[in-house]
Amino acid sequence: MPTLVDSTEFQAINRGYNTTFRPKRLSLGLVAPLESYSTGPVPRMIRHIERVQLAETLGFSAIWLRDVPFNVPTFGDAGQLFDPFVYLGLLAGQTERIALGVASIVLPLRHPAHVAKAAASVDLLSGGRLILGIASGDRPEEYPALNMNFDDRSERFRASFEYINRMWDDAPSFENIYGSPYGGMDMLPKPVLGKLPLLITGGSQQDPDWIARNGEGWITYPRNVIAQGKIISDWRARVEAVGGPAKPAVQSLYIDLVESSDAPPEPIHLGFRSGVNHLRAYLKSLEAIGINHVALNLRFNKRDIETTLQRLAEALLPDFPG
Repeated sequence: MPTLVDSTEFQAINRGYNTTFRPKRLSLGLVAPLESYSTGPVPRMIRHIERVQLAETLGFSAIWLRDVPFNVPTFGDAGQLFDPFVYLGLLAGQTERIALGVASIVLPLRHPAHVAKAAASVDLLSGGRLILGIASGDRPEEYPALNMNFDDRSERFRASFEYINRMWDDAPSFENIYGSPYGGMDMLPKPVLGKLPLLITGGSQQDPDWIARNGEGWITYPRNVIAQGKIISDWRARVEAVGGPAKPAVQSLYIDLVESSDAPPEPIHLGFRSGVNHLRAYLKSLEAIGINHVALNLRFNKRDIETTLQRLAEALLPDFPG
């Protein structure tokens, strides 16, 4: 099994990034909604604020939202229903410590000025807890609904990325396909510590070296540990080759935690059903190959959610503290 764990410190960007990601360590987060809804695409959002607050109290590192503007039948998941930035604003006022992540904002579907304004607002309101995942989008049906071209999303992703990063400057002046800010006007507020961590999800239609050079981290999908180890090793080698600082790697994982601690794994969509002992061993193997954070998704979990959160915290957080 490939093992490549960088011992170099990650750069300090903001409170959420700094507390969630540490070299040679894996932390645990959760994907909203904290609810089981395996029989259909739309959650009921039961006690959604209370469950996020419970996750924070228990010590999970981050809560992750998704950008799902339409309930697309072929996708089969409406996410947390609420617009991510609106919901992040609510969570910023209802929590104190947990990092607030998005995995991921689909940049080509939004004007980057609106993304930058909303993201900086959340960062300020939350005391620097925003982690902004970004992606090019993989649901073709959404693009004609917004009168946009699916095929040129690669170029628009890069242009949006550039535009957003320029918004952290004072009174920036530049030309971009999305517009040309000029004349001394400025966008406010600025992020708490002057910039935001932008983590790139998947390939986002970009060259791997561009991703290694530009993102403050990488969000990828679950694979078997050997394959994941090779992919993470390749990505870290690219980061080193382009001369950038060490960066964290993140992956998602669907789980269904059963009552028996020793229950063996059974595959489910993008994850597995198992007892907590197998889950712990799997997470340890991810830590060994250089994964720094895993976002657990409970959509297919059959047990009571509060009970599951308590069980996960008691059994796993001592090994993977936030």
